[in-house]
Amino acid sequence: MNFLAHIYLSGDNDLLKIGNFMADSIRGHHYLDYPEEIKKGILLHRYIDTFTDAHPIYRKSKHRLHEKYGHYSGVIMDIVYDHFLAKNWSQYSNEKLEDYSESFYNLLKENYDVLTEKIKGMMPYMIARNWLVSYASIAGLEMILFQMDHRTKNRVNMHEAIVEIQQFYTEFEEEFTLFFDELQQHCIEKLKEL
Repeated sequence: MNFLAHIYLSGDNDLLKIGNFMADSIRGHHYLDYPEEIKKGILLHRYIDTFTDAHPIYRKSKHRLHEKYGHYSGVIMDIVYDHFLAKNWSQYSNEKLEDYSESFYNLLKENYDVLTEKIKGMMPYMIARNWLVSYASIAGLEMILFQMDHRTKNRVNMHEAIVEIQQFYTEFEEEFTLFFDELQQHCIEKLKEL
């Protein structure tokens, strides 16, 4: 799962959203340095990643890309799954994706001081290019893959995966829908524990 899914799976708790969103840039026990609700968001993020990586449906999706993209097949699938969440947003939320995204960007600005340096550096690009809304279109998906290529020094030409994404589009979407329904339920349970 990528940014949009992590934010969405945090529910309505703003600080939990921030923790879940920036968790990748917080290593080991450093999450203990944050306020309680942000800590919960970081732990939820780690739970989502572990659940996702081990799930047979996600692994099936990822496997289609593994031969060509290796380790980066997971990075690509995370972005593809976010695409399907954004594309089908009205099935998951009553709020328009544009409004939801704008609210989240404002939340980041309002809580700037608590963000990691990595997130502070990424934030202007994310907002300017409206990443969360961009996920919804194939063109936006291609742009995000191109940007990921740049960030990883073009190691595997991730943007070329758009070919396989379009080739297996129906299968990927069906797999996402089944997987995400299950993931949502697990996150609801996990949040009760945290």
